[in-house]
Amino acid sequence: MMETLGDLVRGTCDLVHRDRTRLLDVARIVQERLGCVPGSAMDLIASHLDVKRIDVESLVSFYSFLSKEPEGKVVIRLSDDVVDRMAGYDAVLAAFRDELGIGLGEKTPDGSISLTRTACIGMCDQAPSALANDTVLTDLTPQAARAIVRGLREHGDPKRLVNRLGDGQNAHPLVLSMVGNHIRRAGPILLSPGKRGRAVELTLSLHPAEVIRAIKAARLRGRGGAGFPAGMKWEFTRAAPGERKYIICNADEGEPGTFKDRVLLTEFPDRVFAGMTIAGYAIGAEEGILYLRAEYAYLVPYLEEVLAKRRVEGLLGDHIEGKFSMSFDIRIQLGAGAYVCGEETALISSMEGLRGDPKNRPPFPAQSGYLGYPTSVNNVETLCCVTRIAEIGVATFCQYGTEQSAGTKLLSISGDVTRPGVYEVPFGVTLREVLVMCGGEEAGAAQVGGPSGQLVGPEGFDRAITYEDLSTGGALVVFGRDRDLLAMMYGYMEFFEEESCGYCTPCRVGNELLKNGLLRVMEGRAEPDDLEQFRAIGKTMKATSRCGLGQTSWRPLVTALDAFPDLLAGKVVSDPDGFCRSFDLKAEVSQAEGIAGRKSEHAGRKGGDDGR
Repeated sequence: MMETLGDLVRGTCDLVHRDRTRLLDVARIVQERLGCVPGSAMDLIASHLDVKRIDVESLVSFYSFLSKEPEGKVVIRLSDDVVDRMAGYDAVLAAFRDELGIGLGEKTPDGSISLTRTACIGMCDQAPSALANDTVLTDLTPQAARAIVRGLREHGDPKRLVNRLGDGQNAHPLVLSMVGNHIRRAGPILLSPGKRGRAVELTLSLHPAEVIRAIKAARLRGRGGAGFPAGMKWEFTRAAPGERKYIICNADEGEPGTFKDRVLLTEFPDRVFAGMTIAGYAIGAEEGILYLRAEYAYLVPYLEEVLAKRRVEGLLGDHIEGKFSMSFDIRIQLGAGAYVCGEETALISSMEGLRGDPKNRPPFPAQSGYLGYPTSVNNVETLCCVTRIAEIGVATFCQYGTEQSAGTKLLSISGDVTRPGVYEVPFGVTLREVLVMCGGEEAGAAQVGGPSGQLVGPEGFDRAITYEDLSTGGALVVFGRDRDLLAMMYGYMEFFEEESCGYCTPCRVGNELLKNGLLRVMEGRAEPDDLEQFRAIGKTMKATSRCGLGQTSWRPLVTALDAFPDLLAGKVVSDPDGFCRSFDLKAEVSQAEGIAGRKSEHAGRKGGDDGR
């Protein structure tokens, strides 16, 4: 018997026990089955989950992997970011368009294939890349793009496009991915072997307060970019009143150029889950949630198997390690394509079945987080550090790094280098040393910390990778001396303009003003005052934006002003006649001239004929 729409929605809602906070899961399943979430399905979902119809449509319209209109049976999402463009995105896109006979945002006449673009999918070390549904396609060329289309027309199965397997667990039967780990430098802490279960065993012999003291003594700071002390975050969460508490692992690795968490989840998932368990014990939580970005959905079956094994071995579930008072389990929550969900309060909104809108702070998640309960949100790499501190001890961990930046750091390196990939380095290493490691000696600039980090020129290559100097969540994009840095910065500003949730004016308007202003510079229409205006806009965005996106998205352009002052200043001049060079008077009055049936007297005067 054919499944009706009603049966599908009812069964999906029953699968999540009609929990309205699982609305995103329901929408994802319906999208997967139908190729969209149509209005009729929204009506049924709203009824079964007892939510407003507008809330369902609002969620569906927010996430890029959800659609109200039917998409193809196979959706090709071509990764579009600065590194992919450097690696040949345009040529690959042209090949897809030509072979499919459609443009971006369109689907083939038979409805079998859609072609679209998406932001960075976490594969900058093997760009250009794309997703065909959940199947990752790497190291693309125009020839490979044509072969992909022909293969899909023949069999329609994205999984059959995988013509080679990556290293390590990428070849696991539940993964079977062509993704490569590209671990170029394995350091002594994060990418070194460990004993399964040892960290949890040692932790449960301590009082939770002792565990928190150990993390504080290790001077562990968050590895996601903000650098907030992990032990202090746990202490706040444990002390906050609440019937329940939650630990969330932020695996929404959406910063363009970052992919080190992908490698940790692939090769060291037990280390991630052990860190979550230790954190849960420390703060008094019985449930942990791994929020995994949609682009990494191909890892879900494998990660679920790892979790299942940990339950069988007594490392998850009731009475962990035989300790009567310790019960803790973990579930995986998939996102649906939204960069802003990397911000912890937006991530929490997403997990609650809402749009990924950031929340006002205070209260902070440690006081009132997921479902209103005290919540600690920690990055994948941070939790791996927690596990290793438990295994090797505080003193050994602190042997590496600096006074304010203890331990090691994973760097995701891509761009104009001969050895892109993941590098584990001790905090305190200089940028120049890192460039030598990755084959980027000929660099003309480096974007440290991803788009929201800072652009560094050659005179800054001897600065140190530390929280107190060059702070980074992990992304390092290298630009050769022949790269058009303004075009690179413009690409980043396009990204931020698109990914802003639009809630607050400073971010929504500020990103557009900066992008358009940079375009004027590139086209030779800017004036000296524009450069100071960039700084003023950035200052306003930093002080008044609601979340970290708007508070940092101005940095690509403003840090370029500092690192390469002549690059922008050399492209702006004042008009000798005092006209505003960016304002085209003739074009602005052309419509009025048509209505009036005569030429403007003012536009025809001095300066008017050349558009000023």
